[in-house]
Amino acid sequence: MAYKFVDNYREKGARKQLVRFLEDVKKIGDKRVLEAIGKVPRHYFFDETFWVQAYKDIAFPIGDGQTISQPYTVAYQTELLHIQKRDKVLEIGTGSGYQTCILLELGAEVFTIERQEKLYERTCKVLPHMGYQAHFFCGDGSNGIPEHAPYDKILVTAGAPFIPEILLKQLKVGGLLVIPVGDEKSQLMTTILRVAENDFEKVSLDTFRFVPLVGDQAWS
Repeated sequence: MAYKFVDNYREKGARKQLVRFLEDVKKIGDKRVLEAIGKVPRHYFFDETFWVQAYKDIAFPIGDGQTISQPYTVAYQTELLHIQKRDKVLEIGTGSGYQTCILLELGAEVFTIERQEKLYERTCKVLPHMGYQAHFFCGDGSNGIPEHAPYDKILVTAGAPFIPEILLKQLKVGGLLVIPVGDEKSQLMTTILRVAENDFEKVSLDTFRFVPLVGDQAWS
């Protein structure tokens, strides 16, 4: 399959406006995160019919019961991660691949796993055509990817009923997990820092609403 991407002055201008909105209104302060959002063409993850929606601060359905996250949510989670160049990052819930591209723009090595086979097949083909290289996996993200652990950072992009212990075990000492935790209607964004082998620091932050994390260590 051939892929053709168009990113002209209209889309670039809309992207600049989105970045200004995230900085000025939503108070995202990490300049590197804002720069990454300014570089990734979000409209590439939409059917061309819906390109007009791509730079609005809204989530949008991408099929199979999944959504591309609201730009503010992507920025918020990414800012919490404090990504450094060459960080080894596990992303649970590849979805459209938009968040994956943001992490890659920040210089991370990304291992990303998606439960939905159709989404997995699309992203592992489309992202390389866009110039983005990640390690793609299809499977139950609630179990992580233990064969490639440990990770500097773990990002969960779906709402979990609890913090899976198996994910904590895949963090390096000094590593950070960002995960929304709650019921199926709303979740608290939660960070867990592994300060020592058996010592973790948990902080609960703002309320969000994600699609549910489904798997062995999540919703059934």
